[in-house]
Amino acid sequence: MDNIDQTILSELQKNSKISMKDLAEIVHLSSPAVIERVRKLEDNHTIEGYHASVSLQKLDRNIMALILFESKDCKALASFCHNHPDVLECYRVAGEISYIAKVATHSVESLEIFIDEAMEYGSPSTNIVLSSHVKKVISSYTDEI
Repeated sequence: MDNIDQTILSELQKNSKISMKDLAEIVHLSSPAVIERVRKLEDNHTIEGYHASVSLQKLDRNIMALILFESKDCKALASFCHNHPDVLECYRVAGEISYIAKVATHSVESLEIFIDEAMEYGSPSTNIVLSSHVKKVISSYTDEI
């Protein structure tokens, strides 16, 4: 992956709806060359998809929580989280806890219902998100750290 591919990825993360013509101008290549590079990035799964960023507040999901689980049954908890409409993300982690679920729900009451239902699969520890100060896209790709 060269600097042009890195710039293409950075620009697509900022605006996945950018025209190939505008992207070509940014990276100083022809539109067909940029289209071919984007296709290769899609084919090798560097680009996994294109998504809309949706306002949770507009969907009346004003309560965000990170719930840490000491799981009794990892597969059952993962399945529960996968199928629950309030779970945005669920991570299997190493350490004292086994899972972290990111939940966006309508109310404290619906959060309580989620926690009650999840207790069958493990011991939860709930952390309500007050605000978010960092939300990034990857803007620099490098082999060096």
